[in-house]
Amino acid sequence: MDPRLEPRLDDLSAFAAVARAGGFRDAARARATSASSLSEAVRRLEARLGVRLLHRTTRSVAPTEAGQQLLRRLAPALEQIGSALEQAHASADQAAGTLRLNVPVAASRLVLPRILPEFLAAYPRIRLEIRAEDRFVDILAEGCDAGIRYDERLEQDMVAVPSGPARQRFAAAASPDYLRRAGRPLHPRDLMRHACLRGRFSSGAMPAWEFARDGEVLRLDPQGPLLVGIGGATDLAVDAACSGVGIVYLFEDWLAPYFARAQLEPVLEPWWPSFTGPFLYYPGQRQLPPALRALVDFIKTRRW
Repeated sequence: MDPRLEPRLDDLSAFAAVARAGGFRDAARARATSASSLSEAVRRLEARLGVRLLHRTTRSVAPTEAGQQLLRRLAPALEQIGSALEQAHASADQAAGTLRLNVPVAASRLVLPRILPEFLAAYPRIRLEIRAEDRFVDILAEGCDAGIRYDERLEQDMVAVPSGPARQRFAAAASPDYLRRAGRPLHPRDLMRHACLRGRFSSGAMPAWEFARDGEVLRLDPQGPLLVGIGGATDLAVDAACSGVGIVYLFEDWLAPYFARAQLEPVLEPWWPSFTGPFLYYPGQRQLPPALRALVDFIKTRRW
């Protein structure tokens, strides 16, 4: 179709309303608008199409032959558009049921608070069940619909949707008191002479502390007075660091509030490594449950 002949939808709707009402004033009252705005819309439509659509007299308004033909073909299309808009508006009420997610403790603390309040307000008939743990699980075997993982733990056959900032960092931090007593590390290798607060997964694995700068990557296993279970006891390590026990190594976003309150200070910041942000993941299948489809679509509209 010639772009010059593509009228605005609101002009078409205005014409149909006036033609059905038999006048601008009655149509304006029905649409809660002004007669002048409807008159302008009809004039604009006629100018665009190059044909008169309405006979206007001081007493009445009636479609011309061209207007009658347009109205006959236009009415069903406008009804379909109205129905589609109503269905879209009601989609929040249609998505319902329980949605079970398996997420790392870090995601329950750093990712979900940015998503869930607005999502649950938009979909009041959806009930979320969150299982936060740091062991590597098969979400289907665990009875979950979807999960959140970081890139290195995503399975090949899963669909993954970014659910947070594209890049994040690990950070090292200590209290001002600890740094006054023990000195500030200037290089990652200096950590081998410091009290470092370590974490261990439930599997028994104790992840190394990794640092990177200008192409140089260092993986260290420093020692310290405290070893905590990653996930459930991570806050204990942070509290210990705030009390001056030693240096903690964790997600930058987790430590950010402590930096803001000056309870902790960044340590070795130029060496902090970055990594890919979190993903919502789920099995690849054509028909998703309505509640999961609603969450996927909601997350895709977010700007991180």
